[in-house]
Order: sequence, then C-alpha cells, then structure tokens
Amino acid sequence: MKSAVETLNPTRVRLTVEVPFEELKDSLDAAYKKINQQVTVKGFRKGKVPARVIDQRFGRGAVLEEAVNDALPKFYTDAVNEAELNPLGQPEVDITELKDGETLNFTAEVDIRPAIEIPDYSGIEVEVDAVEVTEEDVDQSVEQLRERFASTTPVERAAGDGDVVTIDLKAKVDGEVLEDGVADGVSYTIGSGELLDGIDDAVKGLSAGEEATFTSELKGGTGAGKEAEVTVKVTQVAARELPELDDDFAQLASEFDTLEEMRADSRKRLENMKQFDQATQAQERVLEKLLELVEVPVPEKLLEDEINTRKHNLEHHQLGQMGLDLAKYLEIQGKTEEEFETETREAAIKGIKTQFVLDELVKQEKLNVNQEELTEHLMRRAASSGMSPDQFAQAVVEGGQVPLLVGEVARGKALAVVVEKATVKDTNGEVVDLDDDEDEAGETVEAAEAAEATESAEVAESAEEKKSEG
Repeated sequence: MKSAVETLNPTRVRLTVEVPFEELKDSLDAAYKKINQQVTVKGFRKGKVPARVIDQRFGRGAVLEEAVNDALPKFYTDAVNEAELNPLGQPEVDITELKDGETLNFTAEVDIRPAIEIPDYSGIEVEVDAVEVTEEDVDQSVEQLRERFASTTPVERAAGDGDVVTIDLKAKVDGEVLEDGVADGVSYTIGSGELLDGIDDAVKGLSAGEEATFTSELKGGTGAGKEAEVTVKVTQVAARELPELDDDFAQLASEFDTLEEMRADSRKRLENMKQFDQATQAQERVLEKLLELVEVPVPEKLLEDEINTRKHNLEHHQLGQMGLDLAKYLEIQGKTEEEFETETREAAIKGIKTQFVLDELVKQEKLNVNQEELTEHLMRRAASSGMSPDQFAQAVVEGGQVPLLVGEVARGKALAVVVEKATVKDTNGEVVDLDDDEDEAGETVEAAEAAEATESAEVAESAEEKKSEG
C-alpha cells in the first residue's frame, strides 16, 4: 500500500491511497465465505459453493463490493498512522479506481487536530476580586440560618407580607380547568416569589375562607407558557416568628455554645467560599488570557457538530425538564434567535479551542492521570449528574467514555500548570496565593470550559441516558 497526504487547510487533509490487489486477498476470501453462508445453490451444500459459481450466479462485482467495504477501514487506518495524523470524526471516502486483479485506489478527506504552538505563558497576569467578608455578610448568613428555624402560628387576620398562607389553587385556560391545574393545601410564604406571578397581590388582604382570581402565565405543566385565570382560596393564615438571636439560638442551630462563636464560624465559612470563588475566577481569567495567546484554527465540521450538540442538550434536556421550549426560553432571557445563535457559536468555538490548547499542554508538559485523580473526578461528575458514583461509572464504562474522562482530568491539570506560573493579584493589588484551592478550582473550571467541547458532551449524554434507563 502507498499513501500520500495533501493539506487542504490547517484542519483538513486528503489522503490518497493505492492498494495492490494482492493485499485484498484476505478480504476477498472473507467476502466469498460470507456470501457462501447467505446463499443456496442447487447441487451444492450450504457454505460449499465454489468461488467461480458465486461469480457466475451473483456477479464478481458483488464480491468485490463486499471485500472493499471490509478492507477500507484497515487501509484508511494504516494510512492515518503512517502519516501520524490525529483525525476528528469520520472521513469522506471516495473510491477513485477499482480494477479487478490490479489495484484499488481511493481518497479520504478528514478533519484533523490542528498543529498548535504554545508560546511562553509565564507572563500572564490577571486580576480577581479581593476576599472581603463584611459584618453585613455575616449578618445575612446568620439571618438565613434564623429563617430556617422560624416557626409559624395561625392567626385570625388578613394575610400580609411574610405570612405563610395555606391555599387552594385552580387554573383555567380558555375557560377550561387544566387536568394538572388544581392543587389543594399548598403552603406559600408571601413575598417569596416561589409560585405564580401576581399571587402575592392576590392573597394579601385575604383572611381564611376568602378567595380571589388573578391572571398569570403558567410556568410549568400542560399549560406552560399560557395565560391562565387562577382562583386562589386562603384556608389558613399563619404568622412567622423568628427565634431570638442569642446563645440559646446558637446552641439550637449549631454545635457552638455562644452566638459569638457561631458568628465567627459563619465568617470563616464565608471566607472559604470567597477564596474558592476567587480561585475559580483566577483560573477562568488565566484561561481566557491563554486562549488569546494561541492561534487555534477550528474545523468547521467539528464546530457544526458542537453547536448542534449544545442546542440538542439545551432543548431536550435542560429546557425539557423545566417545561419550556426554545422560543419561551429566549423570551425569558430577552434574547433574539440571532443573538442566541451567535452566543452558541462563540461558546462552541471557545470550548473547542480550550480543549485543543489544553490537550497540547498535556502533551507538552507530559502530564499523566493516576487512578486516584480519575476516581475523584468521577465522583464530582456523578454528583453533578444526579447519579450515584456506581451508576455514573457504569454508564461511562458501558459507553466507552473512560478515555474522555481521563482527558478531562488531564486538561484540568494542564490549566493548573498555567495558573501556577501566572501572576494573580486581587483588586487591592495584593498577590493571591492559590496553592490551597488550585486543584479543586481547576476541576471546576475544567468542567465548565474544556468539558464543554464535543467529547465531554458525549460523556454527559451517555450518563444522562443511563440515568433515564434507571
């Protein structure tokens, strides 16, 4: 076999392959054997029909077609390996010449990973938010905890802001009560915004036994997105009572004996959260700077597939779970279809570039992934998918996606290498030390950026399908 490579553009090549006919012998033998098992010829036992009879009865062309179809993948793979290419997706194959007994010639056009040169990235500088926890932040944290321990007491008065009302709901669309439009005994805190638009104004001022009717757009169910006439009846009004902020509350709501100790712990937890957010922000901004330094051509077919994958996941997974279609989602987001298309394309390009650049860094820095790192990453991905680690692992293995997860971990390590060499300062001009948060934050950014590319989308979709089956 002889092969040659023609570069069509930085991300696509054409392979020209010439195969001497004798190299088709194994595939021809397999073709005759396969046809032998499928046909019946009078005078011959099944599977014992001579080749010359098969040629006479069914045509030499049928045998050649079967043999070529069998042989092409091997010859294509040999040509790819000989040229040391990194193909992306399936090739477009064209048989240019097939002479029985002489030669098989074909071409194969395929997208390839572009050659990327990573420049010196040690001079990258980024600015991140400073870690500052104010007394107001601590007050808010403690108040949220206090809200969780609030009690309710039924009252004989009209409902007002902050009260908890028990209500019955009935929704009509075009005068007809929806099958899933009736709900009784619903508990609702006025002002929480957790139910329908307009419900707060409708129930405020109502006492137990009174009702009101208002118009609202339904957020879910069979009438999602439609205007409905909603009747709400108040069956009980209860006042919320918050516990006193004292040492007794600290002992009730935490493991601490005093309110002062509980507030100190809240401050520490808030600092840890902001440090993690700071580390994540640093990785995101370092990644953006890195991508600005590198010229990365993007294969059009890969980009098209990635855009379609993102749209499919949004429409059939995320929006479907919320009872929305794309048109309604764009209306809520205040975006036009053109803006959505532009944003999706830009995000897809960034995801693909991120994967290419970080993969090149993995190779350049000779980074490896050990079993412990892979297991930790699998646990994180399982948690984000809503599956147990065992379920997620099974889905990944059965879908043949383990190498893709390994790639995600490796890309996270590559990004951490770049961040380690970057200069990160906060808005106060102080140099930020990210050593404590780097590994975990690296996983977060890697999942948010590099895992957005097509390969990682396949992992997520495989796991989602497995979850649905379960």
